[in-house]
Amino acid sequence: MPAAGLVTREGGNVTDSGGRRVEWARALHWRRSAQRGAQVALLARRRARIEAAAEEAGPGAVAIECDVTDEGSCRSAFDEAADALGGIDNLIYTPAISPLVRMVDTGADTWRRIFDTNVIGAALATAAAVPHLTASTGKAVYLSSDAGTFGPPWPGLGAYGVSKAALERLVDAWRAEHPDIGFTCLIVGECAGGEGDAATGMNIGWDRDLAMKAYPLWVSGGCMPGKLMPVEDLIDVVQTILQTNAATSMPVVVARGAPAGPVAFADPN
Repeated sequence: MPAAGLVTREGGNVTDSGGRRVEWARALHWRRSAQRGAQVALLARRRARIEAAAEEAGPGAVAIECDVTDEGSCRSAFDEAADALGGIDNLIYTPAISPLVRMVDTGADTWRRIFDTNVIGAALATAAAVPHLTASTGKAVYLSSDAGTFGPPWPGLGAYGVSKAALERLVDAWRAEHPDIGFTCLIVGECAGGEGDAATGMNIGWDRDLAMKAYPLWVSGGCMPGKLMPVEDLIDVVQTILQTNAATSMPVVVARGAPAGPVAFADPN
């Protein structure tokens, strides 16, 4: 089962992460947060990995086991994080699974597995975090994808894209009921993450033949702009969102690779 995310106390941040996105999300924020003096709680299902990440981040980080698909696990994990940090100022929700599968081959079990992590898990983690974020007038950031509503559908990643569109609407619903919390949907695209364990694990388990068929469709369909965004820039985007004043609303932020095409109107000289 997938994990949760990052919680900070200013810093208290909590980060929920699933699978290898634990390492990828770690590359995004928590090392910088802990090294800058913030207290960080890393929440994930695989205890050994988050303990290693917390040790690397430094004395301001704690590791807490959490499965975002389990309501009881979420509530106990966030309460433990709040006790360890003295409260929670920010939540960063990063868990996601993204199987590469044609729509016609996407069965009920696959749909449920995707939504359990990408949507329902976000709802359960948020419900567990809301009392703490209300007390701190905190922020919650959710990593979405340009495969959702921002860009065209990605052939082979249709179910994943549908779940990300649902996540974006979920964040809107939470914002409508809790306007005192700064809810941001961060739409991310074309970022490979860091090196080694910090690399994105999005394509783990993909069928190679289907991926080779899908890739040219992604390029011709305008899904991929052409350049990969450096993970350092994504770190800075997350940091900027968390540092904004409580009076500033950032409902949607988009960060993706830049276009790689030629100049539209070349200078004849």
